[in-house]
Amino acid sequence: MEIHGPKKFTTNEYTDIKKILGVISGKGGVGKSFVCQNLAVQLRRQGYKVGILDADITGPSVPSAFGIGGQVYSDGKNITPAESATGIKVVSVNLILDRPTDPVLWRAPVVGSAISQFYENVNWGELDYLLVDMPPGTSDVALTVYQSLPVDGVVIVSSPQDLVEMIVEKAIKMAKMMTVPVVGLVENMAYFKCPHCGEITYLYGESKLRALASKYDIRATLQIPMDSMYSRFIDEGQVEHLNLEGMDHFAKDVGACMI
Repeated sequence: MEIHGPKKFTTNEYTDIKKILGVISGKGGVGKSFVCQNLAVQLRRQGYKVGILDADITGPSVPSAFGIGGQVYSDGKNITPAESATGIKVVSVNLILDRPTDPVLWRAPVVGSAISQFYENVNWGELDYLLVDMPPGTSDVALTVYQSLPVDGVVIVSSPQDLVEMIVEKAIKMAKMMTVPVVGLVENMAYFKCPHCGEITYLYGESKLRALASKYDIRATLQIPMDSMYSRFIDEGQVEHLNLEGMDHFAKDVGACMI
């Protein structure tokens, strides 16, 4: 079964994007934005021109993780994105609001319209990859993203619990229904590594990452441990100083799957 709907993929004369990569999750709270941010950082380290469209309108976290504040500039027609210290371009609702702490009390059609404008009415320039931090879940807002942006592939982020695994399968099947390939699967908070002895403990039991990836023929996989250091770097706006083990290989594998 495929879901069909109106698709309008337009940008502007100042935008040339080679690949659009969505980062999604079946539910909130599994670290989707964290993975999106670190994947963007790693792709930038590999020499690619990268942007992030923060489509998680009601829970935007990208600007703060990169230490970006203030508001983006508009020429009355298009927005000029903010840039991180290493040159990653970012657009987020938090860079438009007068007060970033104000809640975004928008209904789904308005949220969908905002996401479309973040793609169509932003001077992204020349990008190798535009990463889209997508809304969590498989609701109508996520459907709007699929139908409004020419997504070339998605990375799905999960946590180890059995319930979340079931939800992950829903996200995988939704992508397939939208005829978008799943190019990567990430298991966040997969284990805890003792800082003293190095022993690894799987707090939620044996990982099912490889079995799930094999079931759906997903080539690029990554496990990320629980580590309080990660939260500290994010809270301090220093995500570009993080170097997650295995993210370099994962980024290369994802890129290879999108060729």
